Amino acid sequence: MALLGPIIKTALHIHDSITSGSNHVELQREALKSLLKKAKKTSFGLYYGFEDVLKEGDLEQAFAEAVPFFDYHKMDEQWWSRTKEGKPNISWPGTPRFLARSSGTTGKKPKIIPVSDEMISAIKAAGTRQVSALTNFDLPAGIFESEVLALGSSTDLTEENGFVIGEISGISASQIPEFLESFYRPGKKISSIDDWDERVQKIAEEAKNWDIGMLSGIPSWLELMLKNVMHYNKVDSIHDIWPNLCVYTSGGVAFEPYRSSFEKLFSKPVQIVDTYLASEGFIACQQRPETDAMQLITDGGIYFEFVPFQEEYVKQDGSIVANSPVVTMADVESDVDYVLIISTVSGAWRYSTGDTIKFINVEKAEIKITGRTKFFLNVIGSQLSVLKMETALLELQSNFDTIIKEFTVSAKKIDGDFYHVWYLATETNTTEKQLAEVLDKLLQEANKNYKVARSKALKGVLVNKVHPEIFTKWNNHNNKKGGQVKTEKVMDEEKFKKWEDFATNF
Repeated sequence: MALLGPIIKTALHIHDSITSGSNHVELQREALKSLLKKAKKTSFGLYYGFEDVLKEGDLEQAFAEAVPFFDYHKMDEQWWSRTKEGKPNISWPGTPRFLARSSGTTGKKPKIIPVSDEMISAIKAAGTRQVSALTNFDLPAGIFESEVLALGSSTDLTEENGFVIGEISGISASQIPEFLESFYRPGKKISSIDDWDERVQKIAEEAKNWDIGMLSGIPSWLELMLKNVMHYNKVDSIHDIWPNLCVYTSGGVAFEPYRSSFEKLFSKPVQIVDTYLASEGFIACQQRPETDAMQLITDGGIYFEFVPFQEEYVKQDGSIVANSPVVTMADVESDVDYVLIISTVSGAWRYSTGDTIKFINVEKAEIKITGRTKFFLNVIGSQLSVLKMETALLELQSNFDTIIKEFTVSAKKIDGDFYHVWYLATETNTTEKQLAEVLDKLLQEANKNYKVARSKALKGVLVNKVHPEIFTKWNNHNNKKGGQVKTEKVMDEEKFKKWEDFATNF
């Protein structure tokens, strides 16, 4: 019987009770005030008059009027490029030790984002909150003294021009305190292996020596890792190796499309908990079992603003139109798509993450990610979010008793007419025509804009079935293989042509 588990669980529950039930509007006001005070003497703060902003009665409105919107390219070109040259006090006090390399889904070059010591501390605090929230779930006390396996990016960080560079998961893992290292797997030695396949092989070889109670990672890559572990150890269930496994913290993409295939790997119940960790910061995590929505971390060094996701406010490239209206935590509404704007303790200011979210519970500041500003399929007015797509595909799976774990789609002109062309990772015997007909019907029922588009410019839906492995091969082909890589759900015309050429010759 676990001895330390009940003690740790009680302590974490006390921590969670202290941090939950907060006034998120007040916390956000304090977060903004703190950010402005700390950065008022930086080049950015002096340029945009933070001292004057702090004197205003309506701090949020004054801040919005003083500082324009930024995306990564604008922030990097105008400010962070100087930080990367080693110049101090540019958009945040001092010079950061770390630069986070984003493995994101868009862009030809990775984003390189400053990570301050304050952000490292904020991420650690958010991680503690996530673990504390597990006490709200019906989990055995022993989970709190078992080991955690985090399948992130390599912790073999590189040094360049005085900075330590790596993906945010690798940076975070490299900062695990010594007293926690005995609980962390696969450990720094294996985590530092840069080659993903070699790292997974080492995990498979060592797996039987570990007592894993919790898993963390992006579903597609974690599933591949679990299958490798099971194959190497010749078992039918991952619980044959890790009998105490009972929690999986997912992140980066929706878990539901993977649920059916994951459950085939388990022989015991596993609690799924969603998180939202980006290169720019730890944004949200699920706090309670009654919902799969995630609570914004409103006191974690990030100030949030929200731009209504409407066509007149978002450019074709996903950037925000200048002077678009914003709302704060005080005025958000439920079930409205917003573009997420953040200002952080790493010196990002009114920065568009490129993510769109909606509030499920305003009072509790609980959200769901609905997609990316670039990933809304809106070429001909259909306004389809990734969340709508994923919801329709879940129903499609249910209708045909199949599994669709990955997909990508694009609007394509064929013989003068527009079609939505889908590629679905499935091994179902259902015909592509049947899948297209039902998918089209489900989308029309779920989205009135899509239904209008189908009656006008959108001629129809075409579905192509492909082997699930092709998406992994595609990411590998594009040198995007590893624990933090996500597949593009919506592709532009240029990228989709390359995808179709690859898929055809697979």
